[in-house]
Amino acid sequence: MRIGLIAGPWYPIPPAGYGGIELVVDALARGFSRAGHEVLLAATADSTCPVDRLPGMRSSEPDLVGFTSSELSHVINAYAGMDGTVDLVHDHTLAGPLYRGRPEGLPVVTTIHSELTPSFAAVYGAAARDTTLIAISKSQVSSVLADRVAAVIPHGMEVAAVPVGHGQGGYACFLGRMCPDKGVVEAIQVAQLAGVPLRIAAKMREPAEMQYYHDVVGPLEGPDVEFLGEVGGAEKYKLLGEAIALLNPIQWMEPFGLVMIEAMATGTPVVATPLGSAPEIVDDGLSGYLAEAPEDLARLLVRAADLDRRTVRTQAEERFSTERMVDAHLALYARLTAVTSAR
Repeated sequence: MRIGLIAGPWYPIPPAGYGGIELVVDALARGFSRAGHEVLLAATADSTCPVDRLPGMRSSEPDLVGFTSSELSHVINAYAGMDGTVDLVHDHTLAGPLYRGRPEGLPVVTTIHSELTPSFAAVYGAAARDTTLIAISKSQVSSVLADRVAAVIPHGMEVAAVPVGHGQGGYACFLGRMCPDKGVVEAIQVAQLAGVPLRIAAKMREPAEMQYYHDVVGPLEGPDVEFLGEVGGAEKYKLLGEAIALLNPIQWMEPFGLVMIEAMATGTPVVATPLGSAPEIVDDGLSGYLAEAPEDLARLLVRAADLDRRTVRTQAEERFSTERMVDAHLALYARLTAVTSAR
């Protein structure tokens, strides 16, 4: 099968640091290629993913994150370059599924990477007329669009490539964006209640993120609360692997928390609030703990050190591997291309 993948215009594939969608696109591209399929990736010119990449794309534009015009021009170039060269396109942008200039008869799949607020639900509801929708968790479509989604496929990652940590660092860690929704202030509160040092690694590139750090999080730093900045690659997995636990007290209906399976891949348990996809990822009492109140999370953070790290790792291997994710996508693609061929 010839598979076209369209990533966004803002960050390279794979990303140098923070970038959940970009990591997933990278894993899919590599996985499809390993499975013997031809992959054509429309991504930024500074991408390094080792598959065929569409020429003529612009370099990363992180300063334009959220600008529809930037994404739309990227999408127009991507579809023009893929016309007649692929059997199917999997579009990971928001603008792409609504673009009316797509090649006629070309099957297009899109993954819903966002929380389905009313505005996003309207966008994807409109797209569903001629685009196949994939959700990334059951909770994401529990109250809207469930009948319009062709498959629920959780994210996966290259678990085998991640070293298992020993959890002997004597600290808890927080990884995410520097914003209220991710629960960084709550993580500080929980760690302090538990008497456990906290290391914070967070994306802080955008003005709102920097302002939140300056106004809210920065003043809370101290001897037992350390801000490390943004980390990626081996540095990220070392931080996770030596932690007692990942603190993930999210404050929103997160459709999928990739950082949770990254922690589990290192053997590090997750202590999280039971919102969004967290109950679908964390097996309570096995790969981590779920609770709402800060006092309960603090108590469970201390207990997390006693969970079996090999079991946590096995959970990641069995439930969230790249192979599982790739196989599920390929099964859906095969159905779609078979229908197209039969017309």
